Amino acid sequence: MDAALGQGPGRNAPETVATVVYSARSLAHIQRAFEFLQGKNTAAANNAVTAIASAIDNLAAHPLIGRRVERDLRELIISYGQSGYVAIYRFVIARDEVRILAVRHQRELGYRL
Repeated sequence: MDAALGQGPGRNAPETVATVVYSARSLAHIQRAFEFLQGKNTAAANNAVTAIASAIDNLAAHPLIGRRVERDLRELIISYGQSGYVAIYRFVIARDEVRILAVRHQRELGYRL
């Protein structure tokens, strides 16, 4: 799982504009998703984390791609399997920073912020 998310909190994808920073809570959410799937299918768990990280990495080059949900909060839909995941994030223009605040499965209700 750590390899998919990179080293440290400020992982950048190639040709990026903004820095992507995962909150401790969002990392815990991804870890929880990984552990849930790992008990059923290790390959699926690894693939899910890779899909989440890949979609989030795209925010570095395209930080406004997610739909606005509330003032400065945005929601990124991450396709995986029959449903997928949703990440809530904030783009801080002054710092060129995308802050990942929470990640949840699409079938879960609400975010744990």
